[in-house]
Amino acid sequence: MSSRQQDQSLIEEAICSICLDFFTDPVILECGHNFCRSCVTRCWAKKRRISCPECRAEFSKRNLKANRALARLAEKVRILNLNLKEKERKLHCEEHHEELKLFCETDKKLICLICRDAREHREHRFMPIKEAVGIYKDQLKTSLDSLTEKKSAARETELKQKQQISGVRGRSP
Repeated sequence: MSSRQQDQSLIEEAICSICLDFFTDPVILECGHNFCRSCVTRCWAKKRRISCPECRAEFSKRNLKANRALARLAEKVRILNLNLKEKERKLHCEEHHEELKLFCETDKKLICLICRDAREHREHRFMPIKEAVGIYKDQLKTSLDSLTEKKSAARETELKQKQQISGVRGRSP
């Protein structure tokens, strides 16, 4: 299992199945399932019978035990998740672990400042990532507009052909 998959698996363990957010004041039920105290209390307020929202096991009384270990784990995972999101926001060079700041027009890929000076990129053309994004975004939009027009024309042709086929079938004895 990759590190990213392990991180995601750990994050999922710290999420309440009712609110789908990190546990807040987690409690454990007699059946062993965990929920945020407020989530399970809200579920029980709507029902006459007291049961687990996950496995539907019924209980004779409302017995919510605080799960302090899970609360600590959820807080650590919340911080880990924030750090992962911050790390994902900034792309890094696999070779130099530097932030990718340039777009190599020749190779059509993102590179770091160290890669720019490397032999393999000598005499290549570069531009800042934001500038490249603007240019390629415009190109994509133009291509999308063109494809949308072609798709519309193809659908129109298809509709005409279906009408012609229907007309031919209607004339057959």
